[in-house]
Amino acid sequence: MPPIQIAVCGPTDCTDTDAAHAREVGRLLARAGATVLCGGGRGVMAAVADGASAENGLVIGIRPDADPSGICEGLSAVLYTNMGEARNTILVRSADAVIVVGGSWGTLSELALANHRGDTPVITLGGWKILDADDNPIDAAIAATSPLVAVRTALARARGA
Repeated sequence: MPPIQIAVCGPTDCTDTDAAHAREVGRLLARAGATVLCGGGRGVMAAVADGASAENGLVIGIRPDADPSGICEGLSAVLYTNMGEARNTILVRSADAVIVVGGSWGTLSELALANHRGDTPVITLGGWKILDADDNPIDAAIAATSPLVAVRTALARARGA
């Protein structure tokens, strides 16, 4: 059976807290033997790649362009899609679970695409909160309180637990 693949999504222009959380998520996923999928660029993507590669984890960057100068360090392999944000679909459809760290418009699209898939567990760590037209929360993701909780939840849900 292949390793579990966990996509980690988050803003290019992230906060220091988001970067620290993503780095720890990457470390924990690598220690657990999961393959880390990310966008392969700056911000949360670079932080998760840094954390996972520091633990000798497998990190796949799925890029929106075909420009090798835009990739972050720590990637084991890169897929150059040249599809712009349409690559977000490839990223979340390739994952057994998605961890969203922080929030941006691109991150919101990844959260929505993962939910649209219907069978992909989505865990947020300091990310989006979605409300319906009556201001009631929509159960779009499982809120995690720490990187450890996010990773444990993603791995358990990806395994069907």
